[in-house]
Amino acid sequence: RVRDAAEKLANAEEKLIACGGDLAGRTHRKAAHRLLQLCRENKGVYIKVGQHLANLDYLIPEEYIECLSSLFDDAPDTPINDVREVVREDLGKYPEELWSDFNSQPIASASLAQVHVAYDKLTGEKLAIKVQHRGLRETSRGDIFALQLVVRALERMFPDDFCYGWIMQEIAPQLPKELDFHNEGKNSEKAARHLVKAKINCIVPKVHWEETTDRVLTMTFEKGFRSTDIDAIQRAGLKKHDVAKLISSVFNSQALLSGFVHCDPHPANVLLRPDRNGKPQLVLVDHGLYKQLDNDFRLNYAKLWKALMLADIPQIKTACAALGIGKMYPLLAAMLTSRPFDEIVERSQSGALDVKSSGSNSGSGGDKAMIRGYAQKFIVDIVALLDAVPRQMLLLFKMNDCLRHIDHALDSPTITLVTAGTYAARAVHEAEMSGEIKATDKQEQVAVKSRGLDLQRRIRSWLSYQKLMAKIGLYEWMCWARHQGKGN
Repeated sequence: RVRDAAEKLANAEEKLIACGGDLAGRTHRKAAHRLLQLCRENKGVYIKVGQHLANLDYLIPEEYIECLSSLFDDAPDTPINDVREVVREDLGKYPEELWSDFNSQPIASASLAQVHVAYDKLTGEKLAIKVQHRGLRETSRGDIFALQLVVRALERMFPDDFCYGWIMQEIAPQLPKELDFHNEGKNSEKAARHLVKAKINCIVPKVHWEETTDRVLTMTFEKGFRSTDIDAIQRAGLKKHDVAKLISSVFNSQALLSGFVHCDPHPANVLLRPDRNGKPQLVLVDHGLYKQLDNDFRLNYAKLWKALMLADIPQIKTACAALGIGKMYPLLAAMLTSRPFDEIVERSQSGALDVKSSGSNSGSGGDKAMIRGYAQKFIVDIVALLDAVPRQMLLLFKMNDCLRHIDHALDSPTITLVTAGTYAARAVHEAEMSGEIKATDKQEQVAVKSRGLDLQRRIRSWLSYQKLMAKIGLYEWMCWARHQGKGN
């Protein structure tokens, strides 16, 4: 009944939008355009905040999402003369003295920097030159201070209505790291090593350290198109389902296996291309914002995602308690999965890995309407939860927001849930086999103390893991067959 009501609400919202929207919608649209103008005129930190807001599909009105999403594609450029001066100040020479055919028109412009194409004078190799917007390093601290001041004032003026201060709590401490391109280069190399080890089809551009400074990052040029460009995906002969699974695999393997996480996977940073075999290959760029998770936190986070995939409500409660969340565990589960908790209850009864398997329509407009309703009703609880979770969780929320945005653009809303659950199960299994996760049963604790990791416990863990992998394999085959029939 709840799901049927949500579907009716979604249909009513669509009809209202088609008729020109209501007064609140028109007011939101006007305010969104003013906010967009503010971000574009002030640039830098303001654009970064606007981009983050554009990923919060379920939490803020659709008018803001539509308007602020343009910041991903159309951030203001820095004039070429300023670009040339930044290069000269940092590398001692102008771009045309360092490289051949330096293109004065950037191929991409983001909140903190823009990218130009050039060629190595000796080898002819095509390069991507990332140049920080001039003056940003000097003005960023003042911008952060001003935004924090405004946010605090709004929270005091509208304590029940304005609850987005956590965004500034997340961005403020990370910005200095993002402005250091040496740090970004080191992040990219560490991420590349993990992806090679994990055998995931993802390319990270190679850094040219001899031509890299705090404000100039020189890399090999890797072609690709945006991960949400459906027309380009179809022209390349790629399947949306395969693309969604690859993207989710990259980021969830980072979070759940290595613990070294790219926390800004919006579509402009996640590029695609077909490999030699016609399969999707990811090109991952912009490595300025990473988080190294504590090992204990990573394992508890993995236990939670495994329980979310299996709809194991007692284990969800246990994992949430380990993360410092008690009675609000349904809210945390809904925020991480961007799915209604009712769905987890439904799957706990059916034993399915997603609601499609049990006859419902996952990822529908009804679900979006339901979650928007939850967000409006429980906004005070959401803010309380954001204050309660470990600080590491805030950047993971941002990562999940970005991934969910991509998933829905690719019409694959359940991919992240199952893929994250798969990597979580692997992380938990590896920890059990190595002894990182301690025994909880008293008899097993005695066995561990007297003989190390008990052989029987190893066998039980291995059999349980293989059984789960078989279940996931069957689910993925059914998804593949379903998407083959749809041509996705």
